[in-house]
Amino acid sequence: MSAKIRIGVIGAGNIGNVHMENFSQLTDDVELKAITDVYLPLAEKRAEEYGISTVYETAEDVINDDLDAVIVAVPNKYHAPLAIQALKAGKHVLLEKPMAINEADAKEIYLTQQSTGKMVMIPHQMRWESVPMQVKEQVERGELGEIYHAKAGWFRRKGIPGWGTWFTQKAESGGGPLIDIGVHLLDLSLYLMGNKKPVAVTGSTYAEFGPKRKGIGTWGTPNWEGSYDVEDIASAFIRMEDGSTLTLDVSWAVHMDTDNQPFVHLLGSEGGASIRGNEGKFLTERFDKPMEIALTKPENDEGERLRLSRHFVECIQQGKEPITSALTGYTNNLILEAIYESSRTGKEVVLNWDAVEGKQ
Repeated sequence: MSAKIRIGVIGAGNIGNVHMENFSQLTDDVELKAITDVYLPLAEKRAEEYGISTVYETAEDVINDDLDAVIVAVPNKYHAPLAIQALKAGKHVLLEKPMAINEADAKEIYLTQQSTGKMVMIPHQMRWESVPMQVKEQVERGELGEIYHAKAGWFRRKGIPGWGTWFTQKAESGGGPLIDIGVHLLDLSLYLMGNKKPVAVTGSTYAEFGPKRKGIGTWGTPNWEGSYDVEDIASAFIRMEDGSTLTLDVSWAVHMDTDNQPFVHLLGSEGGASIRGNEGKFLTERFDKPMEIALTKPENDEGERLRLSRHFVECIQQGKEPITSALTGYTNNLILEAIYESSRTGKEVVLNWDAVEGKQ
């Protein structure tokens, strides 16, 4: 490995640009060396903006370059094939969420990562937000006691992205708000609860807006020649091995009074914590009276995206596993698929860990 970590970027769109903005601030440790996009002029534009030396026509060209790591920031359908190809080529991978379009692809990524010894990190930025980090610190200190239940969600009232594009086609995206924004809340909740092992899932999904071309948001450009075959809202109940539970509710579009903020509530035996957007609070009882301690984002906060970028670099430099590892990505995909299956069958789904048991 060279003095600087050489990174290639696959996907120059919005999320790829966010990653480049942050890695470009770590100039002592990082060189953004190569880039590609299906729309080559955009890749050329980003290369000029960030001083990237080489623009390639294909993702395969980037993967075959003399790099230490690649960022995969493309539609969900292509996560697994590109990540697996990069791992086999000896590259570490920063792989956008969800890790894969389904459990089978997630399993293949995880097993490939295990066999190659390279690193896969999923950039779930909510773990690096200031308030959740403060909550996690107190959880690890035991201030909440035993967390026996968590409630998480994100209700967007009118936010269907890119109607008719890959976002709203299950074969391309894997699903709707559950796999798009729900995966963030699922990941954060499991992390704050202490990475407990989920064992069973019950869930339901509904599509009442998209098929009628209602609930359209501002993210992405609609393609009215396309189609919509994913959910607008999803609800799930997840049971852990130790008996603790998690409820998850997310929507792209819904008729309800909502502030459009993601939230997580942790219920512990000694205290609780609530997170909503960039604010939060600890809740407990002292001298028979309820007490609350407010949590806020510091004014000089460097930002969650920069922290996660630095974490990726440090994991490569120190040879350590990222906190959002391939296993956490697989866990999320296993649960997401079980929620969709439960909705189809109307039955509880018991999670099957055989694919990765013994590999951890």
